[in-house]
Amino acid sequence: MLRLDPDTGKQKWYGSDGAKSVLSAIISILIGMAVGTLIIVFVGLTKEGISLKGMWEGIRLVFLGVFSTGRDGGELTFGFNPVNMGNMLFRATPLIMTGLSVAVAFKTGLFNIGAPGQYLMGTMGTLTVGLTLGNSGCPVFVAWIAAFLAGVILGGLWGAIPGIFKAFLNINEVITCIMTNWIAANLVTWWFDAHDIFKNSAEGGKVGYIIPLKNVDVVTPKMGMDVLFPGSQANGGFWIACIIAIGMYVMMTKTTFGYELTACGSNRHAAKYAGINDKKNIILSMVIAGALSAAGASLYYLAGNTEFFWSTYLSLPAEGFNGIPVALLAANNPIAVVFSGVFMSMLNIAGTQLKSLTAYNEYIADIIIAIIVYLSAFSMFIKQLLNKRDKKKGGNK
Repeated sequence: MLRLDPDTGKQKWYGSDGAKSVLSAIISILIGMAVGTLIIVFVGLTKEGISLKGMWEGIRLVFLGVFSTGRDGGELTFGFNPVNMGNMLFRATPLIMTGLSVAVAFKTGLFNIGAPGQYLMGTMGTLTVGLTLGNSGCPVFVAWIAAFLAGVILGGLWGAIPGIFKAFLNINEVITCIMTNWIAANLVTWWFDAHDIFKNSAEGGKVGYIIPLKNVDVVTPKMGMDVLFPGSQANGGFWIACIIAIGMYVMMTKTTFGYELTACGSNRHAAKYAGINDKKNIILSMVIAGALSAAGASLYYLAGNTEFFWSTYLSLPAEGFNGIPVALLAANNPIAVVFSGVFMSMLNIAGTQLKSLTAYNEYIADIIIAIIVYLSAFSMFIKQLLNKRDKKKGGNK
């Protein structure tokens, strides 16, 4: 039952579906932060050398680490820290893109757990084209666009693989995504291992590192970030990610194509009965998801000051998996993905501050993130509880 305002007869804002999604996400975050606080206290009580003051400092840094300015006379100080703030936005950029990737697939009823592989393919495409064109004397602006598009296209094509298997053979996309993740990991490792021209062997005998794009000047412009956050890694990639998020919101909510994708996600067979080409939309959804995830890698490495270490035999990029909780916390809303991505990045900065300013290590923040990730899966359950509460109130009236 809708909660109506007695004066206007319209639905109350806090009774809307969007408000409940936001509230359920906030509840998940608060529970995660509360549990994190208890962990800090527990570790402080069981580890020698951490006093009550140290525990209080740890708690403050978890909540306000991004505003930490260091110590003054032994006391923690807080204020506007342009380096922390800029680095937070820089690290949030790939999370926003992988979050959008997962969110778009969710809207079409698909679970894109293949974001890590798509992210790696975007990395390979961007670094290969960027370094090749950068060394050839190609104009920087042209090389940047070509490198970005190469990553996006390669990621989109990689995302199409599980989409095709799902559309034509009805093979669960989770299975094919996991397989393509590890194929991508080994493919990218082989590619860079077989081409010495891309290896960064000139700096201190590094092994397995690829030349950063700053060496060939193919980097994303700062777009004012150097003025707002001097000394940080922030660049225009964050603004590009925000523009893409807005574009995804418009596409999903204001266009016929977006409606068809959502209809296929709600009920594939009903959408087909209504004349919507379900196979085409499933494939296109995964192509878009793959392109978005790869765009996150492209923007990250086009920052120029980041290096790719291709030890992918051992692990997949965390940014791909972290896109899942980012999308869940945002209830698959592209605009909300921006804020949830920034929040996850803020916790990452808090972990760095914990390590550098207290006796705690950064894994405390990782535990908090893990708890929030776990609870984000229950955000829909919390939303259902809120709906049941409103129905009971409505039934009692």
